[in-house]
Amino acid sequence: MNDQIGSDDRDRLPDHRRLGRELGLFDTDPLMGAGLPYWLPDGAVVRHTLEEYVRDAERRAGYRHVYSPALGKRELYETSGHWDHYSDDMYPPMRLGAEEVVLRPSLCPHHALIYRSRSRSYRELPLRVAELGTMYRAELSGVLGGLTRVRAIRLNDAHIFCTLDQAVAEARAALELIARAYADLGIEAVRHRLSLPGGGGKYVADPGLWQRATGLLREVLAEAGVAYEEAEGEAAFYGPKIDVQIADPAGRESTLSTVQIDFHQPARFDLHYIGADGAKHRPVMVHRSVIGSVERAVAHLVEAHGGAFPAWLAPVQLVVLPVGGEQVEQAVAVVREAVALGLRAELAGPDQGTLGARIRAARLVPYQAVIGAREAGAKLAAVRLRDGRRPGALPVPELLGRIAERVAARGTALWDRPPGAGHDRPA
Repeated sequence: MNDQIGSDDRDRLPDHRRLGRELGLFDTDPLMGAGLPYWLPDGAVVRHTLEEYVRDAERRAGYRHVYSPALGKRELYETSGHWDHYSDDMYPPMRLGAEEVVLRPSLCPHHALIYRSRSRSYRELPLRVAELGTMYRAELSGVLGGLTRVRAIRLNDAHIFCTLDQAVAEARAALELIARAYADLGIEAVRHRLSLPGGGGKYVADPGLWQRATGLLREVLAEAGVAYEEAEGEAAFYGPKIDVQIADPAGRESTLSTVQIDFHQPARFDLHYIGADGAKHRPVMVHRSVIGSVERAVAHLVEAHGGAFPAWLAPVQLVVLPVGGEQVEQAVAVVREAVALGLRAELAGPDQGTLGARIRAARLVPYQAVIGAREAGAKLAAVRLRDGRRPGALPVPELLGRIAERVAARGTALWDRPPGAGHDRPA
């Protein structure tokens, strides 16, 4: 697909680096350093809303959330295997007295320690531990770009500690959670990839481990009815994984979400649970990330939607436009009522230009409420949707209630009736 796109065409495609700055989502500064973007207010709204969405989805799916530190002793990553297999991508240790501490490259060692912090029974399993945590990768400056490749990564990560018999069902449930999130976000996976070892010595040398884990992931994909392709050399150092691939507008692929089955780290950390027989048993560790890194997820959302985010995710969900100065007071009251309902609403008054100019400036806002003399007298607002539909003038409480319902429902639909129904009409 890339071969069909010339350089001039690429220049016209949505690019999150350009759009992110134009929309006031994020920026960078040389004093902070390459690969370390900062989030501006509108970008922070998108990020916060996305993080709260995934926390809520995980909570409903039976996950328990934790916090763990972004530092760990060097010995922690020696135990996990990261130091032997992944140290080229880690920051060098910092010496504190007699100890060496490292910025973590992954959250899984920390979650393994949380699991083994006390004795576990088979009755507790599966134990689903989730965290939105920061990790650090020592990326070279030449590969950094916008939000897609950064040095400080906010990762939506989770680890499920379960019995061998539970592993396939848990991994399949993770794939279903990913699919639901993609539908709510209005994005699509271009393919699923079974990532296997190959092409180097960075992998754990345990053929039996790889065979068992790969067999289980094949079973997961078969049960889920998901078509997939195999890719050698793309596995994690400790095991195979299912990668959910996305593509940017130019057709360049990257991995957003993953599901992995891991026998390696439970053994390295000597994890166990007490079974029904009273004996110790080794759990299986299922790694999964619904939206991957928040940075990469937002970059993809910006490009996929061209900045016109789904209403529940948009930095501003409703803009209220009084036609003249006489309607400003009522428009301010509408904004306040909307904010009290939990909506992100703003006023675009006559001091900001003509009505047409203000409507064009708010073209990416999902909902516009225009209040002229007629609407003000009847306590109505004339509704304009971002997609061009104009449902007409509605009582303000009804309008705000409908918007609040659509936002709460998430998804990509802007209105509760299809285009052309009722008195909807294009602008």
